Amino acid sequence: MGGFFISHIGAGDHKFTLLNHAILRPLEVCTEDRIDKRFIRTNERIRVREVRVIDDEGNQLGIMAPFEALKIAREKNLDLVEVSPTAQPPVCRIMDYGKYLYQQEKRERDAKKNQHQITVKEVKFRINVDDHDYETKKNHVLRFLGEGDKVKATIFFRGREMTRQGLGREILERLINDIGDKGIVEFRPRQEGNTLHLILAPPKAQPGAKQPKPPKPQAPPPPQ
Repeated sequence: MGGFFISHIGAGDHKFTLLNHAILRPLEVCTEDRIDKRFIRTNERIRVREVRVIDDEGNQLGIMAPFEALKIAREKNLDLVEVSPTAQPPVCRIMDYGKYLYQQEKRERDAKKNQHQITVKEVKFRINVDDHDYETKKNHVLRFLGEGDKVKATIFFRGREMTRQGLGREILERLINDIGDKGIVEFRPRQEGNTLHLILAPPKAQPGAKQPKPPKPQAPPPPQ
């Protein structure tokens, strides 16, 4: 539990009251998975009066001086690692710190490999676009969505084209209908100055959904 304690600093007839709040975190969350290696203290760098120690098998060894905990760690050829410096007293774990850092970096590398960076690709249309040019740009939109990227479809109005904004909206609505279920409309066509744009996102994959298998070809009937 956290607690409050009040101390008074006197200077002549004047006194100042300091209110401090001590927070003790549950031991269940004090695991090496929460360690930030930029600020971690290990072995001789742990310079507090006492620490709560957890061994390499997860057993709590109790509260002791850091040099006593370090002695236990050295006997096992392991390190003493401060995993929760804000607890009262700080919590330390006995572990192979080098092995831990290697495993953590490996998990980070694997996570980056499996992470897809979503980007927004822009495809520009003109209000007087012909059918061939429209189909080409529509195929670009479909390709970008198929690659997992978002698409910003933009129509830029020049000069007197501002009086034909309805035609621009028709082009974007046509694009929405042609894309169908191959994309999700994230933002419907909206006007910003002399630009009309639409945001499409790739469809969300259904978890556990499987592609239907093509039917097996029927065997030819036996010869008569």
